[in-house]
Amino acid sequence: MNPKLLLAGACASALLAGHAFAQDATMAPAAKHRHHAANSVERRLDRLEQVIEEQQSEIRSLKSQLGGHGGTSGGAGSVAAVPPPQPQPEVSAEQFQALQNQVNQQQAEVETVTKPKDKKIRFKGVTVTFGGFLAAESVYRSREEYADIGSSYSGIPYSNSPQAHADEWRMTARQSRVSGLVQGDVDPVTHLSMYGEFDFLGAAASANSNESNSYQPRIRTLYGTVDWDDSGIQFLAGQDWSLVTLSKNGMSPQGGNQGSDSVLTPPSIDAQYVPGFDWTRQPQLRVTKNFDDQVWLGLSVENPQTTFGGTVPSVPGLLDNSGNGFNGGTGSGGAEFNPGITLSLNHVPDVIGKVAFEPSMFDKNVHLEAFGLYRDFYDRYGTNPDLSDVSTHDVSGGGFGAAALVKVLPGVFDIQADGMFGDGIGRYGSGQLPDATFKPDGQIAPLTEDMEMVGATWHSTPHLDFYVFAGREHDESKSYNVGTTPFGYGNPLYVNTGCFSLTAALTAKCTGNTQQIDQITAGLWGDPYSGDFGRFRVGVQYSYTERKAFDGVGGKPIANENMIFTSFRYYPFWEPK
Repeated sequence: MNPKLLLAGACASALLAGHAFAQDATMAPAAKHRHHAANSVERRLDRLEQVIEEQQSEIRSLKSQLGGHGGTSGGAGSVAAVPPPQPQPEVSAEQFQALQNQVNQQQAEVETVTKPKDKKIRFKGVTVTFGGFLAAESVYRSREEYADIGSSYSGIPYSNSPQAHADEWRMTARQSRVSGLVQGDVDPVTHLSMYGEFDFLGAAASANSNESNSYQPRIRTLYGTVDWDDSGIQFLAGQDWSLVTLSKNGMSPQGGNQGSDSVLTPPSIDAQYVPGFDWTRQPQLRVTKNFDDQVWLGLSVENPQTTFGGTVPSVPGLLDNSGNGFNGGTGSGGAEFNPGITLSLNHVPDVIGKVAFEPSMFDKNVHLEAFGLYRDFYDRYGTNPDLSDVSTHDVSGGGFGAAALVKVLPGVFDIQADGMFGDGIGRYGSGQLPDATFKPDGQIAPLTEDMEMVGATWHSTPHLDFYVFAGREHDESKSYNVGTTPFGYGNPLYVNTGCFSLTAALTAKCTGNTQQIDQITAGLWGDPYSGDFGRFRVGVQYSYTERKAFDGVGGKPIANENMIFTSFRYYPFWEPK
């Protein structure tokens, strides 16, 4: 047989085998299970490699045979002379590379089939991304709060309460979350999305609209957005984090597969975060404008709610914002609300304007924000017993604030801070100090408050973070007296004599209006595993909190709380970035 023909046939056979394999793999039904597809590809790849090896072995054998024959002469009976050896045919570099490319191509296909693909669902131009985590957590408190994983900082008991003399430890999975992000493009510059995130921390009897809209099922966020790239405008409708909350970058509310990726919350396990952190999650309408990814402007109208502290006066026709009806009667929730919850009387939404700035000179490692908040407080009261002068009354309030994220060493060390000052802003702080109190005639008096928080996070490795945060919230008093009868919030004539012991509480009152909440907390998050199959996180947190009351008759009570949290979380839909 002609060696050239044999070699050419060998190469052609290998190429045809590779081509047939590629066609067969391409035409495999998409509906086959991944495991079966992977085994099929591996078997075909093994066959292809075997064919190539056999052809290369045959080539080496032929080359050896051709190189071993030489011409000889002899007498009678000698073997006929062999023609001079021809140049040894070899597979060309191009042919060999073609064979090698086919092997590499099939190997890549095997890896693609056997490794998990991204965790999105695509259907007719719409992409669905799932998110959330499973949580197994615990909390220890040195004073009983009867609280789940979210603490009640303004409810830490004074020494007059039996709760102050008992500690608590409990486990919970209720901070587990589920989320989904749906995205689609109307055209190249118009994008639609919807994001929903839910957890299990709602309780019907305590549900309210004060800060987190904790009805059941508990909606953390549920909103839709429209983005227009050509104008840089985005419109949002639904429930989301308030515009007062610090964003991670820009002013986009877009959710992600690990939770609400838009905002920068303290990395605490405590679901109430840290005192001084500015936030709510509530229904709203929002418009934002992006200027070249350096400056953002936003305006939102958000669901109003008012919280109260101090004495509620008994005046004719009082319909107050703590749920009371006329003449101090007890109000209750109406349709679609639990009858036991307290809702305020409001008729004007909270309005928030905000500007964010990321200067290019710092390569976007500095994110700065400033915002203003307008609030309206509304009630109905009169002074005549015959109710002839009963009417509704408005009082304005609000405040301003600023926040920042500074990546001091990008990817290694971050600092974040926020602060807010104003009248009637208590519901926007983690400490939940009251927004307002009442004057003796029933008129609402917004309380002046300031709140601050600062924290640092050290990303010691890609899989281990340490953090420390500190914050405080502080109210000013609003005192009113009618003769010797005190009204308002933080009145120095309020009796605190019974706040300091169980026995004192038997014979004396404990008014104890909260003036200030302070906390320092530290913790860590570690990732024992993060990869194609999700992310597993382990966290530990310690916090020390003090609740301080206004000075009154008998003194100034103080309550403190030591808390330790643990968390084990699995993020099944997490993907490496």
